Amino acid sequence: MAGKVLAASLTPLTGDKKIDNARLADHVVWLLGNGCDGVVLFGTTGEGNSFSVDERIATLDALANSGVDPGKLVVGTGCCALPDTVALTAHAVRHQVQAVLVLPPYYYKNATDDGLFDTFASLIETVADPELRVWLYHIPPMAVVGFSTDLVARLLDAYPQQITGFKDSSGDQPHTQMLNERFPSLEVFAGTEGFLLDFLRKGGAGCISATANVTAPLCAEVRDQQNSDDADALQAKLSAVRFAFQKYPATAVLKAYLARQTGHDDWALVREPLSMLDASKLADLDEELEGLM
Repeated sequence: MAGKVLAASLTPLTGDKKIDNARLADHVVWLLGNGCDGVVLFGTTGEGNSFSVDERIATLDALANSGVDPGKLVVGTGCCALPDTVALTAHAVRHQVQAVLVLPPYYYKNATDDGLFDTFASLIETVADPELRVWLYHIPPMAVVGFSTDLVARLLDAYPQQITGFKDSSGDQPHTQMLNERFPSLEVFAGTEGFLLDFLRKGGAGCISATANVTAPLCAEVRDQQNSDDADALQAKLSAVRFAFQKYPATAVLKAYLARQTGHDDWALVREPLSMLDASKLADLDEELEGLM
């Protein structure tokens, strides 16, 4: 069946705000066992930029040692400092992950396409591994700095074997579809399952979703039933769930929801500067989710 569902995994913490590698491994296994084709680590939902390079390296090591198949993992490696991106990327490639998801360096808001091109050229040429597969991570609502279509075209022309995917978290459905049509060699993923069915029907690769942390089975049902008479009703249900969750801070609400669902209170913990969700807000969410989950 055409199309992929990937979860942008949350990163569980222990009571002292360290990464809970054992719980993360269990969560990844649950996601893969409940319809996800892959799992993205250390993206925005996973609080990637709140963890050090050493923490992120240690966690990927721990997951690989736990028996999680690295080939099912996509690892967020984009940092403001290029040497950090190189270190994380080289480490991920050594573990034979499916791909790395790379933010542009996002601190300098006046970065030019030339500067961004040079960044990715340096990354690819420094890692210098034929197995490197880079997915570009476009999330202007958070990073502000993004990828112009001209920049994507330049990167594809220079590094067609390495630049293989694109996650569009612009929230702009026409933009996502434009990218999919203009760059047929790329796997273009929507950053939401809110229009998953329509995107799959138009040839999109699928979605990389934050809410798939809790909606993975329903996302998979839409993927698998995309040609059935039930597909539109399933998508309407999936969209309603997505829109209910996105009224709240994504990482905090998803962690609070999982804390309640699993009975593990530590799931609600977030790394600074994020703040935990007021648990009373889950009552409002429950009202919106009634009959959907």
